[in-house]
Amino acid sequence: MKPFIDNQSPTQSSQAYIPRQPNEVEINAKLEQMRQWLSHTGAKAIRLRGTDWFAWATAGGSNTVLLTSEVGVADIVVTAHDALMLTDDIEADRMRDEELPAVYRLQVCRWVQSHELQPAHNRFVASLADGGSVLSDRPQLGELPLPAIALMHKLLLCDAEQERYRALGRDAALAMSEVLCEAQPDWTEYQLAGAGAQALYRRGIDPALILAAGERRLPLYRHPMPSAEPIGQRAMLVFCARRNGLYASLTRFVTFGKASSRLPLLLDIEAAALDACRADTPLSAVYQVLSDAYRSAGDAAAIEEHHQGGVTGYLAREAIANPASTLILQNRMALAFNPSCTGLKVEDTFLLQPSGLENLTIDPSWPATTVSGRARPLWLERQ
Repeated sequence: MKPFIDNQSPTQSSQAYIPRQPNEVEINAKLEQMRQWLSHTGAKAIRLRGTDWFAWATAGGSNTVLLTSEVGVADIVVTAHDALMLTDDIEADRMRDEELPAVYRLQVCRWVQSHELQPAHNRFVASLADGGSVLSDRPQLGELPLPAIALMHKLLLCDAEQERYRALGRDAALAMSEVLCEAQPDWTEYQLAGAGAQALYRRGIDPALILAAGERRLPLYRHPMPSAEPIGQRAMLVFCARRNGLYASLTRFVTFGKASSRLPLLLDIEAAALDACRADTPLSAVYQVLSDAYRSAGDAAAIEEHHQGGVTGYLAREAIANPASTLILQNRMALAFNPSCTGLKVEDTFLLQPSGLENLTIDPSWPATTVSGRARPLWLERQ
């Protein structure tokens, strides 16, 4: 499959992604934050089970084996004086070789003991807590939830996280362009999605979600899982791409005829929402702006036909915009909105900065138009 862009620089190529080197400065800063949680709550230990929190605590590490699982094969356990990666003897060697930062020590339990009435992992964490309470991102067996400040620590991305995000967004956008440049009307949706997965994996990116819809199914479903149907004269491809624990979401279209005449209206709806994304703005206020924009465009019901996206980061959807959203936007948060109407959607992933929104998933060679001062994707028109 030829790259979409000729004469790419080494950082923009389809060469294999070089794995990260754990950032010990970042990890130590996060350990300090976690110990502040312990101090403020009086708890004795923190146990992080989720794939999102594991990646956050290890500066982009992965405890994932099953892609669709919210929890992984290793936990992070932190006390006032210790920091551990807790796993079993099946995973120990790989975690030690590939995922263990120097600031954590490895604690290994036998996998057979995980099926006991009182699993060894739980006994070990209880012994560290010495009768005190345990905080967890996914509480079990009397554990307590993380304090509210923890979520903000995860959502407000440090400089190193932003750099990893920029690299992910660029590579995901290039993978998307590469695939849609090569797609053919007789490809099935499975083939389109499969080419997308291949392009992502070649860049060290997990295809956490790939949606693909051709000409017939495109107007029917907001979440079109790929099928065996040929794509025909037009197709949508959606990536939810994960690397180093971070998610980049983007949507693009290819057509072998004319692009949708409704696209400018949808881009205006999106622009209203993006213009509203400023620090100290409630996420619910952005939803209201979207609602008003749909109404002004003569499609008031569209906002209830699909969620509109919201805040992203270590989860594809950290917080979805809705009328009851309590989250207040802040600089250094990542945003991915996806306004849609029948047969049409637009989506990119942005960083909210003091200077405005930084588009992470832009490919400068993709056909674009300028809306409200931003480059926004058009449909790729091919003959």
